[in-house]
Parts: sequence; structure tokens; C-alpha cells
Amino acid sequence: MTIKEILEHEIVAIGGYSITPIIIIWIIITIIVSKLVLRMVLRFVHDSDFVKTRLDRGRRYALEQFIKYLIYAITFLLIAQNIGINLSLIWAGSAALLVGIGLGLQQIFNDLASGAILLIEGEIEVGDVVVIDGTAGKIQKITLRASHIETANKIVMIVPNSQLITSNVANHGAANINFSRFHVNVGVAYGSDVALVKKILLQVATENDMVSKNIAPLVIFADFGASSLDFQLHFYCNELLYIERIKSELRFRIDELFRQHHIEMPFPQRDIWIKNKLTIDQPQPTVRIPEGQPNIPTIEKK
Repeated sequence: MTIKEILEHEIVAIGGYSITPIIIIWIIITIIVSKLVLRMVLRFVHDSDFVKTRLDRGRRYALEQFIKYLIYAITFLLIAQNIGINLSLIWAGSAALLVGIGLGLQQIFNDLASGAILLIEGEIEVGDVVVIDGTAGKIQKITLRASHIETANKIVMIVPNSQLITSNVANHGAANINFSRFHVNVGVAYGSDVALVKKILLQVATENDMVSKNIAPLVIFADFGASSLDFQLHFYCNELLYIERIKSELRFRIDELFRQHHIEMPFPQRDIWIKNKLTIDQPQPTVRIPEGQPNIPTIEKK
């Protein structure tokens, strides 16, 4: 048996298509070449000064994703052609398949379209810190269907892209770059020295290393509360993922300094008025247990 006969020997026959060693070799070569081309193109996009000067990090990531999916699709079509599948049959079958399962995959198509919008527009990019449904997290990855968001608890949430498009999402930009304003509520007792309270709150914010030194903190006398004088300490910080820990540190320090300066943080107070209360001289009701019914007491008034 010659080498040609060995290469053209039928290994598997499926319908009208047959798999031979030469076809397997071509498939392997196609996959290897596709991987090499993909690696070279991605390296060019990632390292090229031409691309870096014209596209930001998020747009470069989007371009890399589109190139990857495009090369995958071309590789699949080349393999199908090597096997001997008529590509026109693939297009016809794809159209029929999309019509048949379109209704059942509406949400997936919605996520795919939303992913394309995110990658093209670049309103939300890899590295941005976002708040969605009250949870803050850093964008780790954006694919066509879903985005991976890492929270402060080191938990990765997989969020459908349609949710990022249709929901109210607060984008705080890239971590450690943009500053956002936060506040801590504080209540002190009536009669406290409000000037001293303001001084202590500003001192607490200034001492904390995580609070921005570029933008000065602010103390607002918010209201005369029901049982306290209400203040708000406003400060700027770029560590959104750990903001609750920073607020906790500020509260610990506020409590410590308030104790040192004898500033009281009161408990809520309520006055209760009782109408028609009993007096000491007023006859009290007595309890009488009828004979034969030991478990059913009755009340008599004198």
C-alpha cells in the first residue's frame, strides 16, 4: 500500500462524508495555523504602539475579542470545507435553525447584542469599578454574553450583558483613578459643642490614609433630629470596593475621639403618656375562682 493510498484510506464514514488521514492532517494543520495567526495578531494589538496611541485599554480588549471570534469562525468554516461539507448547506441550515430556536433563545440573543454594544461603545470597560443592584465590583472580563465582576469579597459574579445595558449601573471608572464622594452619618446630644464636633470629624477624615488628600472633606449640619443633632461627614475616596471598611474605620475613630472629649451620642428617646392610670387609693380588682371550675377564674371589682 502506497503513502497516497494510506492517506486516502477511509477511516470513518458518516452519511455521504468520509474521514481520511489526509483530512485529519489538514484539520490539525488548520487548527495550528489558526492558533499561530491568532497569537500573532493579538500580540500585535497588545504591544503595538500604533494601536496603543489610538485605542484605550477597553477598546483594545474589545478589538482582541472580535479578532478571536472571527478567527474561530474562519477556522470552523475551513475545517467544514476540508471535510467536504457544502458551505451553502451550512448557511441554509443555520437560517432554518435560527428561525426554529429564535423564540427560545431571545434572552441569549439579547445578551449577545448587549455584549456587542458594550464592546463597541466602551461605556463599561475592563478595570472599571461599577455598582449594580447595590453591589460594587471590578470588571474583570467582558465576553459577548456576560461580564465577570469581582466584588470586594473576592467573589466573581457572572452578570448577563443585557443587565448592564438595561439596569441603572453606576460606573466609577478605573479603580485608583477616579474619586467618588461618600458620607458617614453622626448624631450627637443636644447641648454639645457643635464647633468641636465639626473639628473632630474633619480631623478623623484627615487622619485616614484612604481618604483623598486632594479634595478636602466637608462636615454638614444636616438637621435637628428628634433626639440628636445630626451631622454628615463627606469625604472623597477612590477605593470603592473597600468603602464599607473605610467607613467602619472612621466610625471607630469618631467614637474614640467623642469619648475623649465627652461628646455624647444619645439613644433615641420617647415620652409615653398613660391616660386614666390607676391610683394607689383606687380599689383593685380581685380574682375569684368559682367552685367546680378551678381553671376558669373570674374578675370582680370591689
